[in-house]
Amino acid sequence: MAETLQNFINGRFVAAHGQETIEIVNPSDGKVVAISPVSDEQDVDAAFEAAAAAAKTWNRTTPGERQDALLKLADALQEHKDELVEAQHRNTGQPRAQIGSEEVDAGTDNLRFFAGAARTLEGRAATEYMSEHTSYIRREPVGVVAQVAPWNYPLLMGIWKIGPALAAGNTIVLKPSDTTPESTLVLARLAGEILPPGVLNVVLGNATTGELLTTHRVPGMVSITGSVRAGQAVARSASEGLKRTHLELGGKAPALVFADADLERAAEQLVQYGTFNAGQDCTAVTRILVEKSVEEKFVKLLAEQAKKTVTGDADESKNDFGPLNNVRHFEDVRTKLENIPAHATVVAGGKPVEGTDGFFVEPTVITGMHQDDALVQEETFGPVLTVQTFSSEEEAVELANDVLYALASSVWTSDHGTAMRVSRDLDFGCVWVNTHMLLVSEMPHGGFKHSGYGKDLSLYSVEEYTRVKHVMHSLEA
Repeated sequence: MAETLQNFINGRFVAAHGQETIEIVNPSDGKVVAISPVSDEQDVDAAFEAAAAAAKTWNRTTPGERQDALLKLADALQEHKDELVEAQHRNTGQPRAQIGSEEVDAGTDNLRFFAGAARTLEGRAATEYMSEHTSYIRREPVGVVAQVAPWNYPLLMGIWKIGPALAAGNTIVLKPSDTTPESTLVLARLAGEILPPGVLNVVLGNATTGELLTTHRVPGMVSITGSVRAGQAVARSASEGLKRTHLELGGKAPALVFADADLERAAEQLVQYGTFNAGQDCTAVTRILVEKSVEEKFVKLLAEQAKKTVTGDADESKNDFGPLNNVRHFEDVRTKLENIPAHATVVAGGKPVEGTDGFFVEPTVITGMHQDDALVQEETFGPVLTVQTFSSEEEAVELANDVLYALASSVWTSDHGTAMRVSRDLDFGCVWVNTHMLLVSEMPHGGFKHSGYGKDLSLYSVEEYTRVKHVMHSLEA
């Protein structure tokens, strides 16, 4: 019998008041693994009440105390690594090795970075900008923050939310995705053994629950990682209460491959970075722009690499990537693949994997795409790479920038000048050169345009969760 999940509020698990429920399905085989409540207004009120009460003391803790708590939480993640991996695998079907390395280990590193960052926030120098008056800056926590995490990397995205917020001294009400809550609940339980009650609260539910969080009177800031549509809804609702927002939304990342690049290496890595996590990554390579003189050779290399990439095997350890997360998303990607325009050619993949009950889609490469095609302009969020050509550096940049998204991109060339010019001209929050998708705790992650605003990771993300106060002292008695 599937377990019924509970909210984590004020340091303990509690049953939700909401009567509606959601079946949590393992996308590898379509089986129900848990039942999640849909939290209602009473549940959300209780979570924010706990967070507001805890803020009175947590925001007065020293940076050193917050650092100690985050380091303990990082250690707890490693101690419970197997449990976290299994909890997430049940909800995502991701290969266990991927969850262990890319979420538990990476999340541990992130928390350790945020622990150090808690002690490094700076302000302007205290001095007399006006005669006989000394001014200085206080960088303070926002207070209580509402956070909504996505389903593509449930544990890691939860850590990207709570790490900087806790480091800055905030308390939190977090809602994980309605399809992938279990690893977040394990994280909450571990945090509850370290943090004071009410500092981190987790409420389960659907989009309606998320709206209750973002429109609630208590939080001073709302942070979401999700779709453009969800981000726009959050921005609208938060504006009613003049709440600060932090939006990390979609992506349509181009890879610009010049003729002088190492084509074999580029093809291998671009297929890997385009299909990793089944392409369910806002930074995943989705659009390959290749110099026309090497198009035929490069497309052949891409197709060969895609055909060697494995998914849908009953032994998940053999898979290079797992299934799409849920049946709605699976049907959406399948529909897009069934409606490829007539002028395009599928050179690899192009359909769901046969002979499985899971939501697996073949690694797909499509050539002959036009700039106004939906697969070029709209986020697919699946293991699908489109190919276009360019004849000049200027055309490559123009095609790359001509979408609404602006999160990530990459340049593949052996020429230093080309790399420098194109990196300057690409309108994306991150540009990689001769690599793609790699992230480090010390560097910011975030985009422009319809990819949202605000930065995850790095000191910039901790600053997002602070407010700046000017204090001036008269030197006269």
